Amino acid sequence: MGRWGAGNFDEDTAADHLSLITGKLVDETAEAMAGDPVELEPDEYWGVAVPCNLELLHLIGTRGYVGVTLPSGDTVREWKKTYLAVWDEAIDGLAPTAEFRARRRESLVRTFDQLAALADSGG
Repeated sequence: MGRWGAGNFDEDTAADHLSLITGKLVDETAEAMAGDPVELEPDEYWGVAVPCNLELLHLIGTRGYVGVTLPSGDTVREWKKTYLAVWDEAIDGLAPTAEFRARRRESLVRTFDQLAALADSGG
């Protein structure tokens, strides 16, 4: 076992564990993005869970821990195109207010963009 500090993530086993967790988030997202687009609609499970996964990856990735698995920035940008195309097509069917629609879309764009930027920087 290699330990390089006193923190919870400052050892090889913790890095392996973190790799498994972040890898699972990436794999789930990749599967959802490659699946039936209906599952990405705003009121469907993956329509909600995908942005959650991406935000979690960003939050964990910004900590600088060893073992974090991130998708490439190009992959995140492709996911963004796919996700937002579905979201834009489906959101009006849920009758949101114009303010909510605009604010939610801004949040989604920021979620994808911040993870892509982190991945581009080497995480």
